[in-house]
Amino acid sequence: MNPLDTYSRAAQRSAGEIIGVYSTSFGWACRTLPADTRRAIASIYALVRVADETVDGAGAGAGLGPAGVRAELDRLEQETENALTTGYSTNLVVHAFARTARRHAIGPDLTRPFFASMRADITGQPSAASELDEYIHGSAEVVGLMCLRVFLSLPGTARQRTAELEAGARRLGAAFQKVNFLRDLSADQQDLGRVYLPGTAAGEFTDDVKSAALEDIRADLSAASETLPLLDPGARRAVGLAHALFSALVDRLEAAPAATIARQRLRVGTAQKLLIAVRVFAAAARDRSRA
Repeated sequence: MNPLDTYSRAAQRSAGEIIGVYSTSFGWACRTLPADTRRAIASIYALVRVADETVDGAGAGAGLGPAGVRAELDRLEQETENALTTGYSTNLVVHAFARTARRHAIGPDLTRPFFASMRADITGQPSAASELDEYIHGSAEVVGLMCLRVFLSLPGTARQRTAELEAGARRLGAAFQKVNFLRDLSADQQDLGRVYLPGTAAGEFTDDVKSAALEDIRADLSAASETLPLLDPGARRAVGLAHALFSALVDRLEAAPAATIARQRLRVGTAQKLLIAVRVFAAAARDRSRA
């Protein structure tokens, strides 16, 4: 067997392991994708997660100060850009990502905003609405766009309506990020010293602030859902499951008082996730039978 093929297969397996460790919801959604697509999405998730964990505590846990974390993040970005050019990296996660990126036209136009937002987490949270929008674009919207570029290779995706799909991918990524801001409110503030959303600093977060934030999130989720029918059925099922799981988390956040959200991390239980998955798959089966 070609040595590069063997190496690439090992790289892809390492990327797949990262989802299993860090994300139940994303992992469940990925498992519903066609095999090649699943591997491509896993490679995107792995790179994004490694960068995120570097700035969210893994680097500090290794004894690195802010300058050291910044240096590691800069090195990771440079390795990524080099691999986008050469198709190879000694970093297995970067190698897996680069193979996917080169196949699906994912370039520095998406990776650079992402790494810029990761650097913002080192220096401090956004301090103005425009900075928050830029942060969300880099940390979440571009990840949705990366995944979309993979989905555009599937035969049933409406490529002639790419602009609409891109708008939906951005809104969905933004919604997921904003949900995470609320879900991780306590950890972000107490452990990392970050405040992302206006009015969510300690002592400021009220039920009215919570309601306004959730209304904004629901608008993003609604806009994103309108573009789901434009995706290939395999991708539509996976994205629909992720959308449904995050919508359930929004419902939990809405039911909880602001004071509860401010002190503990809420989640959707495994039993409820399973029920949601069954409902999404049943709806997908009905759609196929009508086609």
